[in-house]
Amino acid sequence: MTDTLVQVENVSKKFCRGLRRSLWYGMRDLSSELAGSGNAGHAALRPDEFWAVKDVGFALRRGECLGLIGHNGAGKTTLLRMLNGLIRPDCGRIEVRGRVGALIALGAGFSPVLTGRENIYVNAAVMGLGRRKVDARIDEIIEFAEIGEFIDMPVQNYSSGMSVRLGFSVAAVLIEPDVLFLDEVLSVGDIGFTVKCLNRLRQLAQRSAVILVSHNMQHVSSFCTRVMVLEKGAITLDTEDAALAIDRYFDLVRHERQVSGTGAAQVLDLTLQAGAAPLAGTAPIPRGTPVGASLELEVGAGCPAAEVLLYIHDEAMAPLVCFPVQDAAGRSLLLPPGRHRLDIPLGPLELNSGKYSFVAVVRDPDTHTAFARVQGLHPFRVFSDATYWGRIVRPAPTTHEP
Repeated sequence: MTDTLVQVENVSKKFCRGLRRSLWYGMRDLSSELAGSGNAGHAALRPDEFWAVKDVGFALRRGECLGLIGHNGAGKTTLLRMLNGLIRPDCGRIEVRGRVGALIALGAGFSPVLTGRENIYVNAAVMGLGRRKVDARIDEIIEFAEIGEFIDMPVQNYSSGMSVRLGFSVAAVLIEPDVLFLDEVLSVGDIGFTVKCLNRLRQLAQRSAVILVSHNMQHVSSFCTRVMVLEKGAITLDTEDAALAIDRYFDLVRHERQVSGTGAAQVLDLTLQAGAAPLAGTAPIPRGTPVGASLELEVGAGCPAAEVLLYIHDEAMAPLVCFPVQDAAGRSLLLPPGRHRLDIPLGPLELNSGKYSFVAVVRDPDTHTAFARVQGLHPFRVFSDATYWGRIVRPAPTTHEP
């Protein structure tokens, strides 16, 4: 089955920043359409307008999964809403064939005063499904959601995670779509439930055309047969190579340098080397490359002896690896006042594909008062042909005896 189920041609959508002007434009556009002018005047921006989606086009066949990735405001959700018929494009053409299912804002339509069981029937009715079909599969829905003992409790007493899991279960068990839209719905619980959701969606994707919006690159890498990178509403890359698309996505991450601390010390520079060769910040580093860091800093004249810590942070500025700088005896290296250069071996970069940066801290070894703390140092990218779960990737050569 290779029939094309989604056809998008030169689709664009614009919004207005000001509410009053947006209402005025909406009234004018509606009047033009009622007068038979169609999309006349929609192709050009008016004052305070901007393109949320611009000239996007693609075709998707049954059995394919298209990943839409990009940073907040890139146009992913706006495009998905147009595909799902929630909003109309200003320009272009969208054709979707077959039964459509959408997993967007899971649990948002639940009534808080009804029980979970009652909400299953209401939610299914909204999707156009009869009571008989729900009766036949309600036990499967409850089992999938893993909230059996709470199913007859009002939803207002559910945690947010329970509501989302129930919403996913209703949609995943009852929907048998030709086209499936997913918007950030794979982070609906703990890792065990997430894996179960992924397995269920893989079953649906075998007979559907799937469009997935996600910021989780592990999901994109393992689930998508094709990835499209959006930036400011436009397509910057459309490829079947998920690793290449993920690398482009991380290339768009911006690490801002921020300086804090008492000012009694300064972090002057940080460079990376692979062997004797310096590494440029813009060049991707293959995963597993042994690297070293050269850190230059200055401890002020009135400052007591200081210790140094070096961290690697991910694109969300979450700390991943800490390198306490030590002497040959394994004790913290204490630096007296003056200028210093530290050559720090970091070992192989056993990091998943992504964008990272360093944080350098110069502090009092007793009180841990930071004399200088600089984050966003030397942003760098790690690239590999495969993206795995987890941030640390350490291949394990294994002896196998059948």
